[in-house]
Amino acid sequence: MKYYTDEFKDMKQEKMFESQDGSAMGMGCPCDARPDTMMGACCSPIYECPQERVCHRYICYEVPHIMPCNTRIINHHVYRHTYRPEFTSCEENVVSNVYDRNCCM
Repeated sequence: MKYYTDEFKDMKQEKMFESQDGSAMGMGCPCDARPDTMMGACCSPIYECPQERVCHRYICYEVPHIMPCNTRIINHHVYRHTYRPEFTSCEENVVSNVYDRNCCM
């Protein structure tokens, strides 16, 4: 990108004229009135398109949440029925009477 073109240089030289004290004065530039500056060394500022810097800031917050946590204890009582044999014995006596009638008495 050229900021100072040849067309601008020619246009500036046409507008130059001699002042009463013999120093060169330009029509468009106030700094040309100073005798210690070179011709074309000082120009009006050129405004460029603005640039924008974007700075992303992340601000972290700690938000405490109370979350109740209940412990439920369930006791299961399980009765397991087992059977084991226990042997017993019993005895029975049967008495029989036999009468013989042939006997003397």
